[in-house]
Amino acid sequence: MKITREDIDHLAELSNFSLEDAEKESLKGDLENIIQYISELSNLDTDGISPTFQVFEMENVWRDDEILAQDADRESLLALTKEEEDHQIKIPKVL
Repeated sequence: MKITREDIDHLAELSNFSLEDAEKESLKGDLENIIQYISELSNLDTDGISPTFQVFEMENVWRDDEILAQDADRESLLALTKEEEDHQIKIPKVL
């Protein structure tokens, strides 16, 4: 695949990068080399090889959800706030 100067300009714009002309030429060559290297993978013979979805022998460890008793209650937590309204913490508007 041939990378054009327009491709580099487009990628730089999407990435919000400011690139000098020398950097664009260097990046163009690097991207062409990367794409060429990756395209070599299509030449591999993968017949009889099953896809690998996970390399390590891992499994989910599940636990029962339990509601544990807490030291603080609603009223003591609300007493720590600067302002409260209708049993809720009142904060300044964000937007």
